[in-house]
Amino acid sequence: MDNKYDLIVVGAGASGIISAIISARDGKKVLILEKLSQIASKLKATGGGRCNLTNTLSNSDFMNSFGKNGRFMQDALKEFDYKNLQLFFKEIGVETHAPDGFRIFPTSHSSVTIIKALQNEMDRLNIEILLSQKVIKILQEENSVTGVQTQNTIYKTSNIILASGGLGYPTLGAEGDGYLISKELGHSVSELHPAMMPLNTKESWVNECRADTISKVELKVDIKKHKKLHANGDLIFTKKGIRGPVVLDFAREITPLLSKYDEVPLLLNLTKGMNEDEILKHFKNEINKNQNINIIQLVKTILVESLSIQICKLADVDKDSKLNKIDGSSRAKLINLLAWTPLTIIGHDGFKMAMITRGGINLKEIDPKTMQSKIIKGLYFCGEIMNLDGPCGGYNLQWSFSSGYLAGLLNKNNG
Repeated sequence: MDNKYDLIVVGAGASGIISAIISARDGKKVLILEKLSQIASKLKATGGGRCNLTNTLSNSDFMNSFGKNGRFMQDALKEFDYKNLQLFFKEIGVETHAPDGFRIFPTSHSSVTIIKALQNEMDRLNIEILLSQKVIKILQEENSVTGVQTQNTIYKTSNIILASGGLGYPTLGAEGDGYLISKELGHSVSELHPAMMPLNTKESWVNECRADTISKVELKVDIKKHKKLHANGDLIFTKKGIRGPVVLDFAREITPLLSKYDEVPLLLNLTKGMNEDEILKHFKNEINKNQNINIIQLVKTILVESLSIQICKLADVDKDSKLNKIDGSSRAKLINLLAWTPLTIIGHDGFKMAMITRGGINLKEIDPKTMQSKIIKGLYFCGEIMNLDGPCGGYNLQWSFSSGYLAGLLNKNNG
């Protein structure tokens, strides 16, 4: 077997696969090395198996969703945005759509469709895939890559794409070996935190409110230095904390804070954005309609029953009493709690429950026009291994495809 290739891709996830396809379409001899016994394990689990590929945001709004590092994506998105991604999948036989006008899925709503089409395209292009191959080291001479070393073989190449992912979901192969390999080559890696995951609370009352999804919740951090951190979306209370789309998104801001502070106090607006004045006005309107309405019935006009009971307990008011029968300070406490309910985050279940990793290879050491390392010639990065992560809703998968596409061009546009 000839062990010399034009390109070796380390990792057969979304970013690695597309980089291999783009390079092979350009006539390159490509090898993919995957340490698991199958390709695209994490892609298979994406969106609960429904595979939310991307979304319909403009490139500018898409980048803004990633925070201060988002501008790094500009060149990759210019080459390969969500429209290009849809065209790419159409070319390989997968139709896509956006049933809610925002999130884009394969029309089959199955990740199996996506993986099968990608496998067929790799077969068509004669891309060699070796499974159960753990890369131990990237070989280099005079700051240029020369090959990779696995447990038992050396493969030679002058181009390597490191698409080995982050630390999220270790059961799907994430071990962070790409970070160690990169460090050995002189790259720096930021602090790594689990992201996109449920959070655990100090308060136990959440256990009593597990039945319902609370829509349009606003969360904000109640720490002076971090007051600007907030998020909006649907929330679900769990046995030991909170989850749901808004929590998955906000976890990427919370987990780094938990490594600084023992606990992170939050304030939750559970009343679809109503403030204290609006809540009081709403209560007065309800009382005008029904003079006999009691406190629990009033609160239930805004919140679900289980949550209404807990808020009354937190406010220390008699839920069966009438609003005008309790003293002013108790009434104010109830209304304040409805407007902003405090909750204290004390932990999470670590990387085993994290869908993505916050942190990664320092972006200043990567050329955004090519995804090539600024330190080692012929070394490219794509996907989650870099210090860039976004919210739920197809953001991270689109970034994997965009960065993989650009890396797969192998600096073609820049000589």
